[in-house]
Amino acid sequence: MLEKVRLFLKKHDLLAPNSTVVIGVSGGPDSLALLHIFSKLQNEFQLHIIAAHVDHMFRGKQSEEDMKFVKHFCAQFGIICEAKQMDVPGFQKRSRLSAQAAARECRYRFFEEVMEKYSARYLVLGHHGDDQIETILMRLVRGSIGRGYGGIPVKRKFGRGYIIRPLLSVSRDEIEAYCEEHQLQPRYDPSNEKDNYTRNRFRRYIVPLLKKENQNVHERFQHYSEMVTEDEAFLEELTLQALNKVIKRQQGKIILQIKPFKTMPKPLQRRGIQLILNYLYKDIPPDLSSVHISSFLTFLDRQRPSGRLDFPNGLKIIRSYDICTFTFQEEEMDTYHLKIEIPSVVPLPNGYAIISEVWEHYPKELTGNDVFIIDSESVSLPLCVRTRRAGDRMTLKGTNGTKKIKDIFIDAKIPLAEREGWPIVEDGAGNILWLPCLKKSIYEATDITKKRYIVLHYKEQ
Repeated sequence: MLEKVRLFLKKHDLLAPNSTVVIGVSGGPDSLALLHIFSKLQNEFQLHIIAAHVDHMFRGKQSEEDMKFVKHFCAQFGIICEAKQMDVPGFQKRSRLSAQAAARECRYRFFEEVMEKYSARYLVLGHHGDDQIETILMRLVRGSIGRGYGGIPVKRKFGRGYIIRPLLSVSRDEIEAYCEEHQLQPRYDPSNEKDNYTRNRFRRYIVPLLKKENQNVHERFQHYSEMVTEDEAFLEELTLQALNKVIKRQQGKIILQIKPFKTMPKPLQRRGIQLILNYLYKDIPPDLSSVHISSFLTFLDRQRPSGRLDFPNGLKIIRSYDICTFTFQEEEMDTYHLKIEIPSVVPLPNGYAIISEVWEHYPKELTGNDVFIIDSESVSLPLCVRTRRAGDRMTLKGTNGTKKIKDIFIDAKIPLAEREGWPIVEDGAGNILWLPCLKKSIYEATDITKKRYIVLHYKEQ
């Protein structure tokens, strides 16, 4: 077993020489064997070893005895031991997490503190090959996303360094045999025998069936995990290249263009959503799964031009025509009513500006809906720019009738989130002159013989 772990460390380049490592030690067979093996590899890899133990205080005197056992074991081998009692039951009540989730959060927080204290580069944990089997099967049954189907990673970033798991190369039976051979006498948590935990049911009933078919099935699952991880890294790189062309990042949100996104291959679409979620969530919620990815893709295929999905932890996905916005905030835009001095530059909340100028001849060279020309004698001053109001209408250039601003937005398929902040330019009499980039009114100057014109530009700042 020692040789298997040594080869696994070298195969995956898990340890740099002359490193300080923190080893999570519960006192059970997995972590005890891990600590014992690293004590044997210490000189070969020139390691400085720190053991870290957490008493979660779920089992009273029994868990306190586990902590004393770990301290004594470390003292025998001359290993520094950082041990801490943490009121996980109290934290669980405050945070409303499951017992296992609360224990994990507290434990990893402590591990990170120990790494900081000793400037450690690695946190070494005792997850083994059977844990890998259980994790992959549980995620296949429950549903997961992307790399999740690859199970437990051999190495991942954590705190100031990395978490590494060298025992993924060996089985539970090998660990038990190692403990017996070296008379380690580990402690056992009776909660591991209870069927009310999903993992325990997989451990007791499903994994033994697989081992009857192949005693070394853990090696096949680990091989599968590494292949999935490699494939995912490659596909994520392709996804990122495609995704950057169809999204816009803004503070706290992502705006996605639906039509070009749907031209991406389905495997890249699924991973694209995963990358967006990874960007937005600080920590991926445990209840986020492949079901959410599937529901989003179905959401995009619906014929309705607008709608909304609610994801865990308050993430909202709001669709409006060809735009999909991922945000934790309700899409709201403060109303505004701003006077347009002439000449001036009026910055707008949407990142654009209205620029007003005075021209002494008619600007024939200026065309398009991003510019508006005014005969100052035919409108009432001052001019202003504002957000829309209920019932707004304008008389369109080239027509005799009026049209609702709402209907202009609908015809142009302007997303709901953008309509609230879209600028509307009106004169002092309340006549709507211009809807920048969309429509002009009958008030635009047509007489080219005047000596003074007001020219308005709509430009990105």
